[in-house]
Amino acid sequence: MAAIPRGFDTVAAARHLVRKDPTLKPWIRKLGPLEAPISWKQSFDTADALARSILYQQLSGKAAATIVGRVETAIGGPRLSGAALDSVSDEVLRACGVSGAKTRALRDLVARQAAGEIPSYRQLVHLSDDVIIDRLTAVRGIGRWTAEMLLMFRLGRPDVLPADDLGVRKGAQRVDGAEVMLTPKQLIARSEAWGPYRTYAAMMLWRIADLQL
Repeated sequence: MAAIPRGFDTVAAARHLVRKDPTLKPWIRKLGPLEAPISWKQSFDTADALARSILYQQLSGKAAATIVGRVETAIGGPRLSGAALDSVSDEVLRACGVSGAKTRALRDLVARQAAGEIPSYRQLVHLSDDVIIDRLTAVRGIGRWTAEMLLMFRLGRPDVLPADDLGVRKGAQRVDGAEVMLTPKQLIARSEAWGPYRTYAAMMLWRIADLQL
């Protein structure tokens, strides 16, 4: 498969959603277009990205950043590659504040990268969304949501909908003026009009959910 371009035209995405979804249209016009994340242009190490996702799980941003900083100091650099993580013991990771469950997840990540099961950045750009999700969620501690975030914010894939995300569901509820949030299955059905720009729709719904009205 040829390399899949990273990122997409956010202006075209906004126009598409305005045209296809009358209820979303006034929100987009009110809030204005979203800028393309700078991360779409940056290369990255897949193991590093997944390791950081594991370390940030179920923690506040500040607490997680502190632990990540300690791990970076322990491995002697800012890149949490498989080889770097493999150079420190479980005891060192625990001393950095990494829980036992997260330590086991990191060890599984390291083992899978060593076995060639974790696609590199150069490999990821040739893989479909579904294949990437299947490959990444095989790692202990990596769920579908984490894989979707990598697709959206690292690879810039245009048609990803994190249907389980509370913020996306809350944004859709506000747009529709509904009393209750849609279930993930209902949200997927609701999103048919947004394709092939579900990523942009999700980014807009997060923004709408965060608005103080």
